[in-house]
Amino acid sequence: MPDFHDTTRRRILQGLGLAALPLSWPALADTYPAKPVELVVPASAGGGTDALARAFAEAVKKHLPQPAVVNDKPGASGVVGMSDVLNAKPDGYKVSVVIAELVILPHLGLSKFTYADFQPVARLNADPAAITVQADSPWNTIEDFLAAAKAKPGEVKVGNSGNGSIWHLAAAGLEDKTGVKFNHVPYQGAAPGVVALLGGHIDAVAVSPGEVAAHVQGGKLKMLAVMADQRLKAFDKVPTLKERKIDLSIGTWRGLAVVKATPADIVTVLRTATRKAADEPMLREQLEKLNLGFAYLDADAFGQAMQRDHEYFKQLVQKVGIKP
Repeated sequence: MPDFHDTTRRRILQGLGLAALPLSWPALADTYPAKPVELVVPASAGGGTDALARAFAEAVKKHLPQPAVVNDKPGASGVVGMSDVLNAKPDGYKVSVVIAELVILPHLGLSKFTYADFQPVARLNADPAAITVQADSPWNTIEDFLAAAKAKPGEVKVGNSGNGSIWHLAAAGLEDKTGVKFNHVPYQGAAPGVVALLGGHIDAVAVSPGEVAAHVQGGKLKMLAVMADQRLKAFDKVPTLKERKIDLSIGTWRGLAVVKATPADIVTVLRTATRKAADEPMLREQLEKLNLGFAYLDADAFGQAMQRDHEYFKQLVQKVGIKP
C-alpha cells in the first residue's frame, strides 16, 4: 500500500501533467535508504560502543526500510573508524558512531579532524567517570582517597583506558579541581585497567560505572564517587563529586553523525528514524542491562554539547600538560 506521502506526490504529478515521471525522480522523491546503512563503530567488538550500536541497529529496524549493519573498525582511540566515515561518499550510507575522544584527540595532535567535520544526528548515551578502588582498600570515601594522594604526590596509581582517553582526562580533571597529583597508568581499554585493579597492580581506576558494575556488585571493588550531576539509579548510595564540593562532572558519550557534506534530506531521514528508535522501550531496556546510560540529545543540542566539550578539553589538555 502506498503511504500518504506517495499518494500526495502522485496527485501533484498528475496535476502538473507529469504522471509518467517515476516517483524516484530526485527533485520530488526521497528514496533513501535504498540499501543497507553501514553503522561504523570506532571500537572493538564486545565493548560498550559496539553493544550500543547493535542495540540501536535492532531498535531502528522498524523505522528504516533498510537495515543498519554494524561494522567495527577499531584503532587509534577511534580515529580509524571515524576517519573511514569522513573519507566515504557523503550519501548517508556510512554513519559513524562518534565517541567522546572526538573532542579530545585533536588537542593532542592525534587526529586531523574535529567534531566540526561531522553533521550530528543524535546523542544516545552518556556515562560519567567514577573513582573505584579495591573492596579492601583503606579508603572508604573520596575524601580518604584524595587525602592519600595529597600526602604522597604522584604515588597513587590511577588506571585509565589509554593516554589521552576520556578516562585519562577525567582523572586529570580531578587533579585540576583538587590540587592532587596521580600516577596515571594507561591500558589498552578500560577492561584491562579494571583487571589490573582487581589484581592489585594499581590503586584505582577512573572509568565508567558500567565497566566496574559486576565487580562492585560482586563485592570485589567499591565505588567512591561518580563525576555526574546527580546520583545514578543503579548506584544510588555512591555520592557525586559535586555533593562533596568538587565541581566536576565529566564522562564519555556516544552518538551518531555523518560527514558534513551529506544532503539535508538524507540527514533528516536519519534524524527522524533515530528519534523513533530512541523511543523504543527495548533500546532503553537493553542499555540498562548493559549499565549504559540513556541520554538522548537531538542534533542541535548534541552539536552544542560537542562544541562545549571541545573547548573544555582544549583548556584541560593545555592546563595539565597531557602529551600524546
